[in-house]
Amino acid sequence: MKNRLLWKLLLNIVPVIGVTILVVWLAIDNLAAVYFMRLMENYEIAPHDSHQMFIEAVHRYLLWAALAALALALLLSYLMTKRVLRPLTQMTRISRELAAGHFSSRVEVVTRDEVGQLGDAFNRMADGLERLEQLRKNMVTDVAHELRTPLTNLRGYLEGLSDAVVPPSQKTFRMLESEILRLVHLVDDLQQLTKAESAKAFLKRRDLSVSTLVEQLLSLFELRLQTKEIRVQVAIDPPDLSVHADLDKLLQALRNLLENALRYTPQGGAVTIRGGQLANGVELSVSNSGEGIAAGDLPFIFERFFRADRSRSREHGGAGIGLSIVRELVEAHGGQVGAESSDGLTRIWLRFPSLK
Repeated sequence: MKNRLLWKLLLNIVPVIGVTILVVWLAIDNLAAVYFMRLMENYEIAPHDSHQMFIEAVHRYLLWAALAALALALLLSYLMTKRVLRPLTQMTRISRELAAGHFSSRVEVVTRDEVGQLGDAFNRMADGLERLEQLRKNMVTDVAHELRTPLTNLRGYLEGLSDAVVPPSQKTFRMLESEILRLVHLVDDLQQLTKAESAKAFLKRRDLSVSTLVEQLLSLFELRLQTKEIRVQVAIDPPDLSVHADLDKLLQALRNLLENALRYTPQGGAVTIRGGQLANGVELSVSNSGEGIAAGDLPFIFERFFRADRSRSREHGGAGIGLSIVRELVEAHGGQVGAESSDGLTRIWLRFPSLK
């Protein structure tokens, strides 16, 4: 492609130079020569020999000038065209590498013209593909890791039961049931995450009372909150605060937040649910007391399967997908999520735009 396009661009110059030289040639023959003969006649000089010498000299110099102009034009055009085509050649080569699964190469952008802008767009596309591929690999690795532990436990106990090494006691069956439920919860979380990622296309927005949502939410968790003796404080300002959102999606996000807070709040701890009006939207937040999250872990808590070493360990249960679901659901509404943690208090907030 490169050579064909290069020679096409170069050959376009030849007719332009040829036509220019032809026009100059004819102009000299028909105009300059006539003026020259009249000049000779005015000075009473025999014009025939001088005229012939003049025509031959002009033609000779014109021919040399045409050849020099053609050579210079071809050289400059070749260098410029080759420079312009270099990013296109790189894009062709890199696109083949991307198709083969290699995402490390990028186009070298040396200009800011249209070709340079195309190179920038191509590099951004390659960056996006590389991130998606890395996320895919991470997710496969994380899912395999999450499945390995319960499956290994199940296999060990079942082999022990089969070989009569482990007695078929009620405790053993409860252990097997616990591992199976862990697998079921992981599958359910993955299904919820998939639905959350496509939530934007299925939103049924309407004005929802935040106070009513919080009351429904607390009624679902009432027994568990009482069991852990967790104090709950609700602060909605103004009291009639409303948010324009999908009821089911918003309830799911808030459930995941409260579930997360309940899981990591110690016995006798406290949970605070707040709602407030912002200049350009509504903010809802769930705070809980406890060990907190390290500053280095905060930017990653909304990533799939991420859990901080201490407060997000497997001993607390869950697969580290709940906050990822929250982020997908909130971003589907055009909102944002964030987290803060300091002095034994962790706060996760959701912000929804006010535009309907």
